[in-house]
Parts: sequence; C-alpha cells; structure tokens
Amino acid sequence: MSINDDLIPWHAAAGGVTIGIAVALLLLFNGRIAGVSGIVGGLYRMQKGDISWRVAFICGLILSVVVWKYFFILPPIQIETSHAMLVLAGLLVGYGTRLGSGCTSGHGVCGISRRSPRSIAATAVFMLTGFATVYLMRHVF
Repeated sequence: MSINDDLIPWHAAAGGVTIGIAVALLLLFNGRIAGVSGIVGGLYRMQKGDISWRVAFICGLILSVVVWKYFFILPPIQIETSHAMLVLAGLLVGYGTRLGSGCTSGHGVCGISRRSPRSIAATAVFMLTGFATVYLMRHVF
C-alpha cells in the first residue's frame, strides 16, 4: 500500500483538527468516547437508546469521505498485497482491539488527550507492534 507522495500537509492538519473537534463535541454533548471499535461493537449489543448516536457516528465517518471527495481529490491508494493477507491483517487488528480494550482512535486520540495511563501504554504497544510488523514484512519476509 502506498499513499501519493504529494500529500498536502494542510489537509492532514485540517483532518487532525476536525477529528479533535469531533472527539471533543462527542465527549461534551454526549459524554461518550469516540473509539470507533467500541462504537461499532456497541451496535452488536443493541441497548435501547444507545443505537442512534452510534449509527449517526458511523454514517458521519462514511459521509465525510463523500463530502471530501466533492471538494477535493482523494489521494490514490494502491494496495500491494493479497486479499488473504488483508483478511488476516483485519482479523489481527480486530483481535488486538479486543485484547487492548479499544483501538487507536479510542486510546490514541481520546485516551492520550485525557492523559489516561492505560491509553498511553496501549498506544505505545500499537505503535511498536506496527513498527515491528512493517520491519518484518519489508526486510524479513
């Protein structure tokens, strides 16, 4: 997988600011942490009064790409691996998310901003595991 080399830095900065604002608004007005794995996982438990905001959040994630594409050109993404490897990677990410009680959005964005030691440790493990995986896949296998 590669991302276009002419990535515009202000796009990334604008995305980061937008994510930060969205996370703060969800916490302030709904009292919820914007951890995507937890939000999606909550849809499987189906508790009354707890579904609509989750569906709205997920729809917002999907619609944001459509809105972005309306105003700007999306960077080309090229995936250079097999479908089997993608499925395996997805399963490992899902397993790691359950094992770590959250994903990078919940721990990395929300937890670190709240200075949660558990989230800081989880994010460090996510990052180190990612670095090791990239090294192994590019230089060993």
